[in-house]
Amino acid sequence: MAAPAKKAKARSEDVYGGPMKAPNRAYMKAMGLSDSDLSRPIIGVGAAWSEAGPCNLHTLMLGRNAKSGVASKGGTARLFTTPLVIDGVAMGSEGMKYSLVSREIIANTVEMTLNAHGYDGFVGITGCDKTTPGMLMAIARLNIPSIVLYGGTTLNGSLLGKSITMQDVFEGIGAYVGNRMDAKRLKELEDSAIPTTGTCAGLYTANTMGMMAEVLGMALPGSSSPPAVDGLKIKYAEESGKASMQLLESGIRPRDILTYEAFENAITALMATGGSTNVVIHLLAIASEAGVNVTIDDFERISRKVPEIANMKPGGKHTMEDLNNVGGVPLIMKRLLDSGLLHGSVLTVTGRTLKQNMSSLHLNTYPNDVVSPKGKKPYHAHGGITILKGSLAPEGAVIKGAASEIARHAGPARVFDSEEDAFDAVANGGIRKNDVVVIRYEGPRGGPGMREMLAVTAAIVGRDLGKSVALITDGRFSGATRGMMVGHVTPEAYVGGPLAVVKEGDMIEIDVPRCRLNLLVPDKEIAARIKSWKRPRPKHSSGLLAQYSSLVSDASHGAVLRPAL
Repeated sequence: MAAPAKKAKARSEDVYGGPMKAPNRAYMKAMGLSDSDLSRPIIGVGAAWSEAGPCNLHTLMLGRNAKSGVASKGGTARLFTTPLVIDGVAMGSEGMKYSLVSREIIANTVEMTLNAHGYDGFVGITGCDKTTPGMLMAIARLNIPSIVLYGGTTLNGSLLGKSITMQDVFEGIGAYVGNRMDAKRLKELEDSAIPTTGTCAGLYTANTMGMMAEVLGMALPGSSSPPAVDGLKIKYAEESGKASMQLLESGIRPRDILTYEAFENAITALMATGGSTNVVIHLLAIASEAGVNVTIDDFERISRKVPEIANMKPGGKHTMEDLNNVGGVPLIMKRLLDSGLLHGSVLTVTGRTLKQNMSSLHLNTYPNDVVSPKGKKPYHAHGGITILKGSLAPEGAVIKGAASEIARHAGPARVFDSEEDAFDAVANGGIRKNDVVVIRYEGPRGGPGMREMLAVTAAIVGRDLGKSVALITDGRFSGATRGMMVGHVTPEAYVGGPLAVVKEGDMIEIDVPRCRLNLLVPDKEIAARIKSWKRPRPKHSSGLLAQYSSLVSDASHGAVLRPAL
């Protein structure tokens, strides 16, 4: 074992050092730790783990590999777990209300564990959607030497020679209720879509956030795109443990890395790949914790100048496994850097700059249709996500324009006060061409928890209405959502936003090229409706969801918790 690293002003010394801390050390010795172990830097290794789904089933193993890396560099690692929600399992139920809430719980669990036990540094092992942003929020908040490893994607599913993902299963439900698919084929999709441990295969929220960790500089180069079952993940776990010790030695802290320029890089990569709309609120939340003034307008500004160069699901045809096979996240970063779209001088967890990291990588440059090469036509001229504003969303709304085959839509509102009511209408044939489905009171406060609407959006696509029906909500969408689906409408209905006063049959206009979302009702009429509107009773008056509703900010500010001081 290497010699102990220097513990200059170590946090752990306050908890385990000196005669007065003999009881503290006694607890540690009961687990087999020695005085020598306790004299070393103590690194918390947090694994978001559970058996609720396949996404995080392997993270404890990766945590143990990270512990080995810490030990090889003279540190002592202590493994702990955080809770999580498997979004695909919770989807379409009351359980989905806990998904975004879990992001805050993960961040708070990491803060609690690291601070309560005086750990000097941190390695976070992540997986399903909210685990990566939750850990990055905690890292930004605590600002102690830290690194993240994303646990990785599942392999592609396969059915009748075609590559499939869980997106096909959700859309299969719509096809089934619309008599366009029989129960046998739906069962075959169900049995084949997710063949291994790991997160959903397309560039949905989990894989997009894994990419964000790497582009932000908080994960080792190349670590995000290998699948969960790839042996490279074990190597990266051990290397991440080693890197945590190097960060401690060098004194590099997260806020040295999480600069405004780093967030611009992350937004650029999001736009260039057509990643999940959820990443908008996650990057806003991480920036808030880091004390960096990123706003929703930054996303639209960058979207206007960054082309979409990745051909990834749900808008394209490829998965994270496919991207990994042609060079992974570094291929995208190198392409953007060579085009002058990334800040190459930003610091990363390697102790080197992004540009230095890229220059040390040897990437294959053979032709492929996953990432368009420099000088070739991009898949879309502008970034994959557009921020809409207008009379229906004065403070912003989000659409993945690249995942929609139509750019403009105007039609009559079909108004629903819950996701369940809207799904029933779609499933029973109550939604027709040109309709605009409005789902309200599903925002951060009103939901509460801002549920994802994949069950509804997939049913619309599955019923072959994806090109003729739009959906607008103050809730969220899965990264697998495609079609003209507008989410994160702010202000949300529960706080009296214009969405609350839309009436059945009102005409609504969505214009993605012009970044507009308008209720085609005179402004005076909208104002009069809002004046007479009364807030509905809260859906939860006690427990976690009620606590969350009382503290959460709006989606355009990251849906972060604001203490009631």
